[in-house]
This record gives sequence, C-alpha cells and structure tokens, in this order.
Amino acid sequence: MSKYVIALGGNALGNNPKEQQALIKKAVKNIVSLIKNNDDVIISHGNGPQVGVINLAFEDSYENEDIPYMPFPECTAMSQGYIGYHLQKGLRDILEDEGIEKKIITIVTQVVVDKQDPSFKNPTKPVGPFYSEKMAKELMKETGEIYLEDAGRGYRKVVASPKPLEIVEIETIRDLVNNGHIVIACGGGGIPIYKQNEAKGANAVIDKDLASSLMAQELAADILIILTNIKQAELNYGKPDAKKLGKIPVSLATKYLEQGEFAKGSMGPKVEAAINFVKSGKNKKAIITALDNLDNALKGIDATIICDENC
Repeated sequence: MSKYVIALGGNALGNNPKEQQALIKKAVKNIVSLIKNNDDVIISHGNGPQVGVINLAFEDSYENEDIPYMPFPECTAMSQGYIGYHLQKGLRDILEDEGIEKKIITIVTQVVVDKQDPSFKNPTKPVGPFYSEKMAKELMKETGEIYLEDAGRGYRKVVASPKPLEIVEIETIRDLVNNGHIVIACGGGGIPIYKQNEAKGANAVIDKDLASSLMAQELAADILIILTNIKQAELNYGKPDAKKLGKIPVSLATKYLEQGEFAKGSMGPKVEAAINFVKSGKNKKAIITALDNLDNALKGIDATIICDENC
C-alpha cells in the first residue's frame, strides 16, 4: 500500500460549475484506480479561475451595490468549499458505482506564511478584474491593498505569493488519512495566514504545488503527483529544439531549475515542488503529467518523473 498526494491544476478543472463537474468526473476515474488498490489518497487542487470568478462577483457587487467588500482570503476559503464539493460528489458517485465504501471529506485549510516573506514587499500576482484609476484609488484607500496598471488595460489588484511554511490543519488531515478516509485539502495552496498571537488572513496566493509538496512531506507520502495540462516538462519549452523530460534524478532536475529552464509562473513551481518532496526522504518520487495521462504516468509512460539518484 502506498500513500499518494495528488495536486490537480485549477485551470484543468474548467471555468464554470457545469464545465468543472464534467472535467472532475473524468479526472476522478483515474484516481479511483488507486483507491481500488487500497492506497491512501490525499487530493489538493488549484483555484485560479474559480477564485477569480468569486472575487469578481463580490467586487462587482461592491462597486454597483451596497454590499460589503469580501477580502481575498475569504474568497480562497469559498473556492475550497466549492471545488471540494464537486470533487467529493464526483468521487462518491464513482465509488458507489464500484461498490467501494469510502468516506470523503474536504478540509478548509489554512497555511502559515512569513510576514517578512520578500514577496509581500513586491506583490506582482494580478488577480480579479480591471478597474479605472479612480476606482482603484478608492479601493486602495478603503482596503489598503495595492492596485497597479496592467498592460494599458486598467488597474488590477496585485497580491504576494509567499512560500508555505506550515499547514495548520495537518494533524486533522493525518488522523483522517490514517483512518482510511479520502481527504481533500490545501485547496488553492491554502488560505494564507500570519501566525501571530491571533491568526490573520493575508492577501496573498500560495502556490498550490509548493503547498501540496509540503503536505506530502508532512504526511510521509510515497509519491507526489502534479497534474497539469501537458504530459511532460520540457527543456527549451516552446522552441523548435524543445526536449521532453522523462525520468530524471533530482540532481539533474535541480540543475535545470537553477538554469532557468522552467517558467516561474507555470512549470517552475511544479518542478521546485517535486524537488522539495524527493529530497525530503528516501525512495520518494514525484510525477508531473497531464490530467488525462495519470494511468500511463504511473507506468512511467509520457510523464516527467523526478526521483532520487538511484532511481
């Protein structure tokens, strides 16, 4: 029996509820094959499109009606419940059809970040809609958040993307996994909080792959699987001489990352998360592949697999 942490990309889950449910139904079919083997399965997910929709709805309401402003950490929490519900429903439906009795639960997960993380001094991650300069100034005055001009199209809120340090609910997650339950946690990278005398939400976005890697390390998982929209990472991505990466030792993956082979906003965090996990213990393995290629990836086909030096 093995323990898997599976990170689903938010962009791979669609842009609206109907589309998301259809894509999740396809995604969980592959995950069920692991559950059939009696392996432990913990699922995390991104939330980029989904949290953007939630944030936009509240900001539009705030602008046009007398509705309170909704902070970004609360929007992330909403996305955890929304996506978690669809994952629970999709898994339950297939497990019932297969005659498998398993409890599935979503944990609203908080993740501690350092208030002194350099990203807070230079927030660059744009989220939400575009605003006029006048409206952006009003929002900055009321909320204390930062809005910057974006490509001549208007002003957008920018937030930091700090490193995840600690998963607040990790003991609860561990207890549930040890009791044989399927757990969905660290959605959207987790709700970022500062751990002071009183936990306070941070207007930030934690990379979900880095948070998933941390969770996999804390749970002593055997394999971290990062599911995205391409089957393999590549060197010279997008160029005529692009080269797909199959199974590589962690030292080579580290070399490529340090050389800047992987884009910071896309494949870079995935490879970094995989490296962090593999280096955390003996016989660890990380797989990066497409959502619809999981079965092949587990057989070592058409996937980037990062493992220790002896793999």
